[in-house]
Amino acid sequence: MVKEDRTTWKSNYFLKITSLFDEYPKAFIVNADNVGSKQMQQVRQALRGKAVILMGKNTMMRKAIRGHLESNPGLEKLLPAIKNNVGFVFTKEDLSEIRTILVENKVQAPARAGAVAPLDVKVPAQTTTLGPEKTSFFQALSIPTKITKGTIEILNEVSLIKEGEKVGQSESTLLNMLNISPFTYGLLIENVYDSGTIFSPAILDITNDDIISKFMSGVRNIASVSLAIGYPTAASAPHSIINGFKNLLAIAVSTEYDFAEAEQTKEYLKDPSKFAVAAAAPTAAAPAEEKKEEKKEESEDSEDDDLGFGLFD
Repeated sequence: MVKEDRTTWKSNYFLKITSLFDEYPKAFIVNADNVGSKQMQQVRQALRGKAVILMGKNTMMRKAIRGHLESNPGLEKLLPAIKNNVGFVFTKEDLSEIRTILVENKVQAPARAGAVAPLDVKVPAQTTTLGPEKTSFFQALSIPTKITKGTIEILNEVSLIKEGEKVGQSESTLLNMLNISPFTYGLLIENVYDSGTIFSPAILDITNDDIISKFMSGVRNIASVSLAIGYPTAASAPHSIINGFKNLLAIAVSTEYDFAEAEQTKEYLKDPSKFAVAAAAPTAAAPAEEKKEEKKEESEDSEDDDLGFGLFD
């Protein structure tokens, strides 16, 4: 197979990235630090039929996007996000589903010297398989140990590396000797692009219930302010109508003025016992029905006793 020259390769890359932006309205901007070729292939296989991954140099991606701004001006918002070792994951599917696939496709990795720790690393208390000759590694890192049956025992859990710190040579060597691979690496989502809008991946965690809850909280605040200052709004109108009805009901009860909605309230105030009897009637009916059923069962039993059998049979 004849290898393409650099000019042809660049031209094809520009055509590919612009066609992908035209075809796919959504994309993840992902960081590919510490992701090897084998792991990248696994991610591509997991996304097959659902998303397309495109990596490249930042200068080439920026140049391609700038040359495509006339037909798609929304791409300009992507330019500030293209920095460090990033690429694109284009998709037409649900963003949350694709994010789940990216998050799940991570691999365990040892702590290499010079790497920045993505999380805190702790060494648990344990009896190791290391001999006494390795004690110097633990002493250099101020890890309390003792010799138990010819092997080194770590007495207490030790915080070895903190998030954001660089892994030193001693820490890397010790973790490798203990067969501890504390880090997981994969495509890390930095930003999300959707039809001209770029936002944080944390936005994908917001559910419809969260949106409704926030909206209703705002509606309640508007209603409270509107009622306090006497300014009618759509949010406060139902409360104003209910309050007005309560005032009318209070006037009707205090005066001879009458209207249909106030009749039941007036009747209750005149003779509450009527309503007490009405409420008690359904509950009283139930025991009566039970008694009837008991009597019916007794009569059936008595009939069974008289099925042609006399005293002297």
